[in-house]
Amino acid sequence: MAKRSRPAYEHLRLTDAIQPGVRLLLVGINPGVLSATTGHHFAGPTNRFWGLLYDSGLVPEPITHEDDVRLPQWGIGMTNLIARPSPGIDVLTPREYVDGWRILEQKIDRFRPRIVAFVGVTMYRALWKVLGHAKAPDVTPGLQHATVHGARIFVLPNPSGRNAHFSYDEMLKAFTDLARAVKRLR
Repeated sequence: MAKRSRPAYEHLRLTDAIQPGVRLLLVGINPGVLSATTGHHFAGPTNRFWGLLYDSGLVPEPITHEDDVRLPQWGIGMTNLIARPSPGIDVLTPREYVDGWRILEQKIDRFRPRIVAFVGVTMYRALWKVLGHAKAPDVTPGLQHATVHGARIFVLPNPSGRNAHFSYDEMLKAFTDLARAVKRLR
């Protein structure tokens, strides 16, 4: 039996875009293959993330995945829960979620954002037990009742082109609600 080779992208990792003073920390679940190979967050051609950031008012000008390093200039940080890239989340293991949470919690403690926004309802549901709750709630986009190191938790729909659960207008409403929450912090 031939030994299965590892994907060429598996060793790649994205650089966090976080600096002291960020008010908002955006957390993706893990990099997709295109993000890993380009070195930029949310790089997929069908991903609506960057348009939603601008259309919601979170950033003052249209930007693309190549501008991810600029986010801290607007008080926004970006990281992923799980560093390992994959073509989908179905290959991620429960252990990776737990290990990723431990690392993320350290980042939240270090940078002290006022809001941590999970980009994906599914990710927040998967983390629910890690966050200390016995039963997973019915999660909807928006501010949650949980906090981590004083940061409010916000859940956004996943803007990937693979996510057919939310229309652009529904996603835009959630991103706009996040922009309002961030503005209230000023």
